[in-house]
Amino acid sequence: MPDRGGGPSGPRIRVGRPSRRARTLLMTLGVLAVLAMAFIMFAGFWTDWLWYRSVHYSSVFTTTLWTKIGLFSVFGLLMAGAVGFNIWLAHRLRPPLSAMSMEQQSLDRYRMGIAPFKKWLLMGIAALVGLIAGASAAGQWRTWLMYVNGVSFDKKDPQFGLDVSFYAFDLPWYRFLLGFGFAAVVLSLIAAAVVHYLYGGLRVTSPGARATQAATGHLSVLLGIFVALKAVAYWLDRYGLAVKSSDFKAADNWTGLRYVDANAYLPAKTILFCIAAICAVLFFATLWRRTWQLPVIGFGLMVLSAILIGGLYPAIVQKFQVQPNEQAKEAAYVEKNIKATRDAYGIGDSEVKEYPGVSTTKDNTVLRKDADTTASIRLLDPNIVSPTFQQLQQIKGYYGFPSTLAVDRYKGQDTVIGLRELNLAGIPKNNWINDHFKYTHGYGVVAAKGTEADREGRPVFTQSDLPSKGEFGTDFEQRIYYGEMTKQYSIVGGPQKELDYSDDSGEKETSYQGKSGVSLDNPINRAAYALAFSEPQILYSGAIGEGSRILYNRTPKERVESVAPWLTIDGAAYPAVIDGRVQWIVDAYTTTNGYPYASRTTLGDTTADSLTNQQRAVVAQENQVNYIRNSVKATVDAYDGTVRLYQWDTQDPVLKTWMKAFPDTVKAKSEIPKALMEHMRYPQDLFKVQRELLTRYHVTDPQTFLSGSEVWAVPNDPTTKAENAVPPYYLSMKMPGQPEPDQVFSLTTTFTPNGRDNLSAFMAVNADPATSDYGKIRILKLPTSRTVDGPKQVQSQFNSEQKIAESIRLLRGGDSEVEYGNLLTVPLHGGMLYVEPVYVRGGGLKYPLLRKVLVTYGGQTAFEDTLEKALNVVFGVEAPTTPPGDGTTKPPTTTPGNPTVKQALADAAKALEAADTAMKAGDWAAYGKAQDDLEAALKRAQDAEAKAVAPAPGATTPTKPKPTGSAEPPAES
Repeated sequence: MPDRGGGPSGPRIRVGRPSRRARTLLMTLGVLAVLAMAFIMFAGFWTDWLWYRSVHYSSVFTTTLWTKIGLFSVFGLLMAGAVGFNIWLAHRLRPPLSAMSMEQQSLDRYRMGIAPFKKWLLMGIAALVGLIAGASAAGQWRTWLMYVNGVSFDKKDPQFGLDVSFYAFDLPWYRFLLGFGFAAVVLSLIAAAVVHYLYGGLRVTSPGARATQAATGHLSVLLGIFVALKAVAYWLDRYGLAVKSSDFKAADNWTGLRYVDANAYLPAKTILFCIAAICAVLFFATLWRRTWQLPVIGFGLMVLSAILIGGLYPAIVQKFQVQPNEQAKEAAYVEKNIKATRDAYGIGDSEVKEYPGVSTTKDNTVLRKDADTTASIRLLDPNIVSPTFQQLQQIKGYYGFPSTLAVDRYKGQDTVIGLRELNLAGIPKNNWINDHFKYTHGYGVVAAKGTEADREGRPVFTQSDLPSKGEFGTDFEQRIYYGEMTKQYSIVGGPQKELDYSDDSGEKETSYQGKSGVSLDNPINRAAYALAFSEPQILYSGAIGEGSRILYNRTPKERVESVAPWLTIDGAAYPAVIDGRVQWIVDAYTTTNGYPYASRTTLGDTTADSLTNQQRAVVAQENQVNYIRNSVKATVDAYDGTVRLYQWDTQDPVLKTWMKAFPDTVKAKSEIPKALMEHMRYPQDLFKVQRELLTRYHVTDPQTFLSGSEVWAVPNDPTTKAENAVPPYYLSMKMPGQPEPDQVFSLTTTFTPNGRDNLSAFMAVNADPATSDYGKIRILKLPTSRTVDGPKQVQSQFNSEQKIAESIRLLRGGDSEVEYGNLLTVPLHGGMLYVEPVYVRGGGLKYPLLRKVLVTYGGQTAFEDTLEKALNVVFGVEAPTTPPGDGTTKPPTTTPGNPTVKQALADAAKALEAADTAMKAGDWAAYGKAQDDLEAALKRAQDAEAKAVAPAPGATTPTKPKPTGSAEPPAES
């Protein structure tokens, strides 16, 4: 530009173009943004790889990763190639635009607009659909691995004679391929039609032919492929009938063929397959005939046939053949469903026996004696006493117990056990160092006898205090780095010391010596975890140094789920002290929804009960399955997080399939240590699934099944106000017909008739793997001609009896609360013995104490301080001996000849009466004094009798009480 001002000409300014420095800056920022996005993606991948390597299951990560990459690549390329090829072909077959109609003139500007970008547009569309299809295919990695590794079930379906593995492993993959084929054809058809229209191959308003011969041939082939795929779909639908769910009044989520399926839908699918195949040939013939007349007629015939043959005809068969004589028509198919369902859920060997429901003996002495030997009545309810453990054994505010404790057995004794885990909410001062470096773990095991309580209603601890000591000893690793409540990450092993616990001598510190977790020595690792946990301090904190390791994924369920993503994990893990280590035991299941004829169930609904909460979760909320096995037992070390998977069901074909896909991840059953085997048990969630199925499938006669006259229901928990199913209870007991002479650790539940509250059946499974018939389900079926009280009626009876109601009212005096424990049911000589512990929380106490025991049998009810007294009242006979350690005291049943003893026993009787009067009046001071007087009187009687040279005939020796502390009234501190 000339200088119009006449002065010296200056530099030429390029308006609108940034300077070189600005361009360099923008380019640098762009590169940094790309690198940041790449590192974000890399961080997720890298931290996953590091974690799997740290737990020694890197093969799971690599197998899963390469399978996903392979499926993504193959099916992404297939989809991109199919759509891209058809776009290119449609463009290649475009007609010359010799005569421009108004329609074509309107499209011409679009053609000119995309002309410079045709190649890029083609690549972009192909890439987009390829990415979407590849991502969808990658999500099918489980389906692919099951297809290529599937093993035979060695069982054939009753309709087609195919092995069950075809339905469980092959058919899902074929359906995926079919769906992918439909998607590819439809997208290709849409893309080709758009290109043909854009370039004049298809015309809507232009005069003359609506489509060129090239466009007609191209689209006809695509439509022919679509119809051919539809023919394949009809053929697969024939087999799909064996795993099809349908509404059927005989059972919810019915699966398999019924009469109408076998006699109407099955032939209809075969006919439709033939019609679709012929129609596809007609579409392909358009390449030579250049007319759509025949294929359109064929397609219309196929649609009409689908409506008439596939819809109307089955409806007519159902209406006029099945409904008038349903039981006769459906019986054969119901029988197949019953057999398949019982097999698929492992309930085929369930033993159902008739049980009278009323006592078969009138001898109360025998009943009283057998009440003690038939079952170890668990008075300590693990679902209620967690606050008591918390109050008595928490010791430090930064420790806590799960809201639901576990039931195990040690030395033949049912035991309630919990770990003292880390509770971040109780840390004196929350900050990043305290939360993640100093307070990193819990400490110690607490256990109590399940069948006893002391005189004040507190648990009788067999392992307690800090450090933990007792029956388990002290020579085991007590630090709990992995647990149900441990959900935050911790950084351990570095320069920052960790707190074990504190006592009068000060804080006891430690430094983690385990090999779990991921090393943070590497700056790349630190940067990756800083990004993964959105915590930049991980990158530069001085508290991280040589030896620092980050621990995460710390709940047992998370760890097992991560190393075995093909397993369904039980809702609750439970701890056990085994060979000097605290191990979490986790039950895991293999499932499928492709077992022919077996009815489906939704795991989340079936496993929910009155105890499911944030810690006791339900299994796989939405998962619908029709086959389940407890095929794997897993352990997670509470100190170093080591995960071990053990094969449990050696016959399960689903597990064998996954073991082929992920070799060397599951150890053989023979490698399970004996000490571990002693603490394994039958899983609750599997039991709940089985009991739900057995409400209908305890019946094996098709006619009875169809009539619905024998349908049962799982009763609601009578001890809570919520309308939720009663949970199953672990209990050591003897079942009628049980081969073992002694009590066996069992899992039990009750059934009621559908819509009524009386008892219809009692169910127990042998839960002890050390016995010969572990997993054996036994059902005691009560007669329908006699009414036996069910759990809700028993609870109502407890609440309505005047004396019991008055006692409950007194226990609730002031600000006290009464909590009902587990209502246990025990079969006893033809009748049902119900036992329910009653807890009181009130006054100055913040935790429940066992105060009373409710017992009923044969219409007799008792509400006493101890189980022994309640049983004595119910049967009208005292036990031959007093079980040791139950915290109760009672005078001998016979009067000795020694006058000193006589007077002492008289004083003891007065003290008992005074204690009872004081309790009813709510005078807890007087109650405590009466207990002291009782103890003193019994001690005098014992001392006097010990001095006697020759005891009087028939005299018994009083049992010396074992006081566990000062007397404490039921409702106050």
